[in-house]
Amino acid sequence: MYEFQQIAAALYLAAGVGALLGLVLPAPRMLFGARLGLALGAVFQAAAFATLHRLDPAPALTDLAQALSIATWLGILFGLALLTRIRLPGFMPVLGLVAFLGAFGATLSSPVSAGEAGVGSGSIPHAHVLLSSAGLAALGLAGLAGLFFLLEHRSLKRRHKLARRFPLPSLEGLDRVNRVALALGFALLTFGVATGVLWNEARSGQALAGGLHETWTVAAWMIYLGLFALRFLGRQGARQAAASALAGFAFLVFAVVGIGIVS
Repeated sequence: MYEFQQIAAALYLAAGVGALLGLVLPAPRMLFGARLGLALGAVFQAAAFATLHRLDPAPALTDLAQALSIATWLGILFGLALLTRIRLPGFMPVLGLVAFLGAFGATLSSPVSAGEAGVGSGSIPHAHVLLSSAGLAALGLAGLAGLFFLLEHRSLKRRHKLARRFPLPSLEGLDRVNRVALALGFALLTFGVATGVLWNEARSGQALAGGLHETWTVAAWMIYLGLFALRFLGRQGARQAAASALAGFAFLVFAVVGIGIVS
């Protein structure tokens, strides 16, 4: 399993570096090769997940490193799907680097003991991890689109040469990614929170245990509820939506990763 993760990490890193070189040179063939590298990395990472049960002890999906690895894998799949519809060459270096960190980080995590592995067993915990990871991946793409939108908007406004030298995505394309990723990510995050509530109730008899992770995750969901309402009901402008998506994802990462490390 870890061998597949390491191969996937190497492919992601090579794809990210290749995509960056393809943008700088520019070299369209390198960009195509980078996209192929991301796809192959996703295949090897899927093989790693399929052989997860062969490890002794098998790490639980609820382990933070494994959950983040799943989130990066889903982010690659979502990103590749978007690349087939929208021209987003600038996304690939960032996707490759983040996916490398997620896949390589999973190989560094310490295996859990047999007793700890049973804590996250069952269909509800697995559904919670998969849905939450998918939501994190989609909202990460929304945040990335927001970051690129702000950079491109600033470059065009100040007429930087950088905007003409690099094939950055169009503002319209980035806003479209923001809308689609926010809608998909918020729906998945909502199902992830719902299954987390069911998991808590089955484990402790309480819907919300009041722990740091639960409290911050619910707070992040409420923030995204407001962002979703502003984006689709409040007619929020594209630039404001981009900044909101970036800030919302930063809060979500802290709620999931930062609090997970602290607790």
